[in-house]
Amino acid sequence: MIKNDIALAIEKNSEFNRAKSLFIVESILKALKEALAKNQKIEIRGFGSFRVVNKKTGYGRDIRRKKQIKIEKGRRIKFRSGQELKNRLAKR
Repeated sequence: MIKNDIALAIEKNSEFNRAKSLFIVESILKALKEALAKNQKIEIRGFGSFRVVNKKTGYGRDIRRKKQIKIEKGRRIKFRSGQELKNRLAKR
């Protein structure tokens, strides 16, 4: 699913046209990006939560070249699914 698919779903389930639906999706995504950039936790009840974690420098393995590679430290986004989403996934 891509942004346009989400906008189409909003359009079908509301009175908004495609342009307004796409604007809503982009506004939500912009707010999420800004919150994560500020290290804020995002929690969407029934769906899950996003948070920024700091990762240390580590080492991984390049399986094609069979060499050890260095993975630089940095910030990553971690997602934890909510219970309602877990239950829906378990039913399928």
